[in-house]
Amino acid sequence: MRIGIEVTAAVRQGAGIGRYVRELLLALAELDARNTYRLFFASRLPLPHALPALPANFQARRLPVPDAWLARAWHRLQLPLPVQLATGAVDLYHSPDFTLPPVSARIPTLLTVHDLSFEREPETTAPGLRAFLQQAVPRSVLRATHVLADSQATRDDLIDLYATPSAKITVLYSGVAARFQPVASPGQAAVRAQYALGAQPFVLCVGTLHPRKNHLRLIAAFYAALRHSEHNLVIVGGPGGAEQSIRAAVQQLGLQQRVLLTGYVADAHLPALYSAAHAVAYPSLYEGFGLPLAEALACGTPVLASTAPCLPEVAGGAALLADPRDEQALAAALVRITSDADLRADLRARGLQRAAAFSWQAAARQLLALYTQLA
Repeated sequence: MRIGIEVTAAVRQGAGIGRYVRELLLALAELDARNTYRLFFASRLPLPHALPALPANFQARRLPVPDAWLARAWHRLQLPLPVQLATGAVDLYHSPDFTLPPVSARIPTLLTVHDLSFEREPETTAPGLRAFLQQAVPRSVLRATHVLADSQATRDDLIDLYATPSAKITVLYSGVAARFQPVASPGQAAVRAQYALGAQPFVLCVGTLHPRKNHLRLIAAFYAALRHSEHNLVIVGGPGGAEQSIRAAVQQLGLQQRVLLTGYVADAHLPALYSAAHAVAYPSLYEGFGLPLAEALACGTPVLASTAPCLPEVAGGAALLADPRDEQALAAALVRITSDADLRADLRARGLQRAAAFSWQAAARQLLALYTQLA
């Protein structure tokens, strides 16, 4: 079987969908030596991120155009340029990033929709991108042979908002890479030194600096709850449109020495950061899966998560939950998770058990079975 996949996100995005695609490719490569994978991506050189090393049955092609060019050609202008111009002949095409390009009618297609935040939380998406997604995604869902959703919550949104038949949707949970496990003190000390975190206990928040991640309410809750404590707040994540408002809030509240912004952190350093944290806060307004939540659980770190979709589903009872729009509730939860040793021990044990339910190997097995079924 010849499987075409666009992997532009894997070379353009360090976190989020980029990491999702890279991890899934690695797991598929470990599992499947029989089928041929025809990958392509659009990017100028140099590449922001490299594709992982893959075996010979994974063939990658770079299209020397900006990644926005494909979106413009295929979805804004709706030019009938078949994806086979990039992949060559394929028996199945999988788009892992929300939208489906023109594909010959005889070829089955699989589309991954990670979330519908641009529909459920439209004010957190830039107007131009929101307008594009609100046109291109439902059209792509309608055309796709089958749709993958990151969670039951996203599956329910597809049914509710787009009237997608339930039989057309499969839930494919993301995995947690094996490197996400508790890291001993020497590794924690090294990452503290590398990012100038000092010796103070800290609450960690991991996620792109995007309005949907709800950093402003978290900072306000931290100010209310912990400004007189010994804890710092460490925010890890690359630019996402909210960085100026985040820095302004930190300065306005006089928290420049208490709220530390590291910027983007390489995947390899995250397990030690999670392990060094006293707790992880993940107060997002909406997620399709919430990979940092699952990874923090796997590192044995107590997690405070929001009640927004689909975080209670992923947490499975292993995280402390709070309403992400209620600063007082967030503040109370921060006090509880940083001061209650028994609660932290309980969350740590339950988190390690829950994280074992998520693996990229299991996701790849499920995906390969679906490829075979569709082709």
